[in-house]
Amino acid sequence: MLYKFSKFFLVLLFISKVIVASEILDVVDSNRVPNEPNISFDWKWGITQLIPSPQWISTSDGAKFGMRWQITPLLYSFGTNKKLTPWRYFISDPLARQSGSFEMFFTPEYLNVKNKLKDKWLFRGGFRFYIPLWQKGEYASLSLASSYYNFNGNNGVSYEAGVYLFAGVLGFQTTYSPDYTNSEWIFTIRLRYF
Repeated sequence: MLYKFSKFFLVLLFISKVIVASEILDVVDSNRVPNEPNISFDWKWGITQLIPSPQWISTSDGAKFGMRWQITPLLYSFGTNKKLTPWRYFISDPLARQSGSFEMFFTPEYLNVKNKLKDKWLFRGGFRFYIPLWQKGEYASLSLASSYYNFNGNNGVSYEAGVYLFAGVLGFQTTYSPDYTNSEWIFTIRLRYF
């Protein structure tokens, strides 16, 4: 009888130790201050930003190749830890962007639709909204955007939708510009190197 009681007592003691230890760990975790992401401008980051994302423009002559870069001067993230600052300027960590955010962006684009090199550049500025779909956006996220473009003096509004995978490293965007006659659609494979 004493043997059964001692086994029961040891099991209760073990369970109480596990519960107390988990409560202590919860208190320690709740008191831990999260760190701001350690990202900064350096030459490696600058070199990766020069790599463009390929895109295809639908024209009356068929699809034409193009390239797109992106600059994000301002991003507000509502998906990060509440103890961290939600604001990012010019450089943003993938979690802040893909976990749910609102960004202001500027994109210079090379469109192979004119004869002269100086006439092949489109400049676009706008706002994009990211919505996490799976694992807080680390596995998949969605974006919706609206922008204003200038292409050789022709101005107009564009609408965009995108799907992103692998914390936003790979994405597929579709841009529709109703005022840009015969080239309304642009399809981009977004490659982002944070």
